[in-house]
Amino acid sequence: MSADIENKVANSGLITISLEDFHQTGDRVLFDIKPLLWQELALKEKDFRAFIKQNDWSQYQNKFVAITCSADAIVPTWAFMLIGIALQPYVKKVIFGNLSDLERELYIDSINSFDLNSIADKRVLVKGCGDINIPDSAFIYVSEKFIPVVKSLMFGEACSNVPLYKKAK
Repeated sequence: MSADIENKVANSGLITISLEDFHQTGDRVLFDIKPLLWQELALKEKDFRAFIKQNDWSQYQNKFVAITCSADAIVPTWAFMLIGIALQPYVKKVIFGNLSDLERELYIDSINSFDLNSIADKRVLVKGCGDINIPDSAFIYVSEKFIPVVKSLMFGEACSNVPLYKKAK
């Protein structure tokens, strides 16, 4: 006798979401203002503005850029703004911060563009393993976005998941 094998996971109505699908492809670049400072202490406005005009900003074409200053110096806010303005026509995105901050921002952008109607009142599993290193902040943010709309939220794999949330009846 042969018995049909039933795929309980496929028939469960469980929707699996992989945060790898939210990963934006492209080069990530850190732009450090430190080399533009006088003796790594201060910004000379005239020299800085000359750099802004003369620099080839096209080298950042279609890249994600984080602007920072690794020197222990007081850099006026307008300096970061000028670099951001110079980069704007070329980059996919520019932020203030480090590469981790940039990655977090990219995941937030992707999660915000996700159609929550597709998971409304559904049982949702957020996949835990993958080939891309996903920041923990992305998992927390996706939870925050999903909880108001889902029936239940789980983490892991369909065969061994961790229940996180269940809507009250």
